[in-house]
Amino acid sequence: MEVCYQLPVLPLDRPVPKHVLSRRGAISFSSSSSLFGAPDPRQLSQRRGAISYDSSDQTALYIRMLGDVRVRSQVGFEPERRSSHPYLCIDFRTLHTRLGCGSASATSAPERRVHRLLSFQRYLHSSRLLRGIPQQIPLHLLDEDYTGQARCMLEKVGTWNFDIFLFDRLTNGNSLITLTFHLLNQYGLVELFQLDMVKLWRFLVMVQEDYHSDNPYHNAVHAADVTQAMYCYLREPMLAKSLTSCDILLGLLAAATHDLDHPGVNQPFLIKTNHYLATLYRNTSVLENHHWKSAVGLLRETGLFSHMPAEDSLNMERELGSLILATDISRQNDYLSRFRLHLDQENLCLSNASHRHFILQMALKCADICNPCRPWELSKQWSEKVTEEFFQQGDIEKKHKLEVSPLCDRAANTVGNIQIGFMTYVAEPLFAEWARFSDTRLSQTMLGHMGLNKASWGGLQQEQTSVSEEAEPSAANTEAAGAARRNSNTATTAGGTSSKEIPQGSRES
Repeated sequence: MEVCYQLPVLPLDRPVPKHVLSRRGAISFSSSSSLFGAPDPRQLSQRRGAISYDSSDQTALYIRMLGDVRVRSQVGFEPERRSSHPYLCIDFRTLHTRLGCGSASATSAPERRVHRLLSFQRYLHSSRLLRGIPQQIPLHLLDEDYTGQARCMLEKVGTWNFDIFLFDRLTNGNSLITLTFHLLNQYGLVELFQLDMVKLWRFLVMVQEDYHSDNPYHNAVHAADVTQAMYCYLREPMLAKSLTSCDILLGLLAAATHDLDHPGVNQPFLIKTNHYLATLYRNTSVLENHHWKSAVGLLRETGLFSHMPAEDSLNMERELGSLILATDISRQNDYLSRFRLHLDQENLCLSNASHRHFILQMALKCADICNPCRPWELSKQWSEKVTEEFFQQGDIEKKHKLEVSPLCDRAANTVGNIQIGFMTYVAEPLFAEWARFSDTRLSQTMLGHMGLNKASWGGLQQEQTSVSEEAEPSAANTEAAGAARRNSNTATTAGGTSSKEIPQGSRES
């Protein structure tokens, strides 16, 4: 069967140069050259990619707190100064385990550079020879009861209350591989696009490996959850009757790779620590660009699309990047305004390739932040995980004497107030517009869950407030009682002296 790959070419700001991609999608460069030429310091000092807002726009202000791209680096952007900040010696993959490195002296800087180089060489060796190869103990040796339960769960993978945490346990931590492979097979995409099964499996294994398991939130389980949500949206009538097989393939791959190699810190942190990724992408969608380039690196390393014509393969990579870049939270208002305008004017035409791609972008954005719309027992777990990741970043910032990012100070924030703010200013506006576009039972279910979850967090907040208010008077009473006892003791001492003197005076009189 001859398959024709006719893909629309979407303009991107920066196409993928061939020399950019090296091991697992990371970017190779030296201090004497850069990806897009030597950066102009005047350009780097400008505000790039930030959302527009005013002080009265609470939604924009909250989004800015989540992903403000206008944070100024306090040090220069020269690549040779990357090691000037003590945090920059910390590898992404040991972000939370090497907090003891602290501020190193100037004499230890060369040692750090050598250690980083040796680590990189070791990683290159393992990347070429070992990555993507099955473990010595194959996964199929798991207890049949567990694998049987996982297969049963996959039969209901399109339900909104799908428990990805349980599925991850049943697959021995391989939820992303198992789920994505199943969905690609279910749509018949492996056969339609003539994908090599070995290459596909190796690609999915490497994708899962490149998510950091020590991240509380941005890990492979989150990617699997987003992929499952994306599948639910792809099955909605408005999309199911309009999307092409290529759209579905891109949507699933984008969901699986949208946070690939996430370091567990946000973009403002990378910018203010002068991280090389912030310099490389000029403070614009830093993490999203890295996720995209990492995914393209794995596609090329595994040769998953190598059987396609070069132009079609490159178009697939570009469209994949366009979807992943849409998840940048700092551009939330831009996409939402455009979506709202389309709905107001009723001019969305899903027979148009560019309109279909835009709807895929909105679907991925919804899937990425759909946790508040899940049932409470699932939503609460995700809320606690993402908040813990925020707080871990705040702990790192405190340790290295950096300004603590908004929402990252565990002493000043709670899970409840962060979640209520996120639902109010980010999630509710997005899902309200999605319900206008696709007014289905799923959309109403998501809005219903979000309303209940918001009320639940509000109730928990009130309980915590009541407990703290009760504790304060109790502490005040305890202190007052202590003071009274001290005063009583003093008075008793003074009174004892008087009782001796007064009778003496009486006797004298």
